[in-house]
Amino acid sequence: MTEIDTSVPHSARIWNYWLGGKDNYPADELAGDAYTAVFPGISTIARSSRAFLRRSIRYLVQEAGIRQFLDVGSGLPTVDNTHEVAQRLAPESKIVYVDNDPLVLAHARTLLTSTPEGATAYEDLSLFEPERILEAAARTLDPARPTALILSGILGHVADHDQARELVRRLLEGLPSGSHLSVNDGSRGTDPDYEQAQDTYNESGAVPYFLRPVDQIAAYFEGLELVDPGVVSVPLWRPDVPDPDPIGQHGGLARKP
Repeated sequence: MTEIDTSVPHSARIWNYWLGGKDNYPADELAGDAYTAVFPGISTIARSSRAFLRRSIRYLVQEAGIRQFLDVGSGLPTVDNTHEVAQRLAPESKIVYVDNDPLVLAHARTLLTSTPEGATAYEDLSLFEPERILEAAARTLDPARPTALILSGILGHVADHDQARELVRRLLEGLPSGSHLSVNDGSRGTDPDYEQAQDTYNESGAVPYFLRPVDQIAAYFEGLELVDPGVVSVPLWRPDVPDPDPIGQHGGLARKP
């Protein structure tokens, strides 16, 4: 197994820290606190991203009838993970998590809990291996049945936008009609303080995460049928509270024809 380097901050562990998780190290906490000192709103962005994921899964289960989920770049388990939300609503749901961080792998046992009726699996693969992801997912999911592909906060790690779009296309290509794509990522054009903080972080030597203009996030859904209200700041996507404030995190959900 790959040795975990605890001296270097890692984005998945920093995100876990912002979400209130415990699976991080002093280097991650220091980096997370330094970021928060520049932009205190980062915890709101982390929690809003997770809340969007929860609401989109609720739609997928209750309104779209989806019972299979492929969560790529799942990160560390915190609260309201994909399998927890889906199986709470439909215990027979099957979920495949994909990530290639050694700490995530070390905690896969936590992710692998499942209802007796459903199934949960973990695959140690990279986003840059879409065909291998689909092949591995087929060990748990039925390739002939509609599947929800979840890409939450992962595409910003792909430096080239065209490459990110191509990875999404190749993953969707292996999924049948009726499948759905859920994406949310950090965005430009809403919060200049967030943009400045992220640009500074990217220059620090840590693994960079690139905020993208909203039209580039919307481009991931090309050829798909967007679910209302389309690609919006994540608190505005079918909110549970009235009149939420927009943040620099945009996302959407769409169906493959």
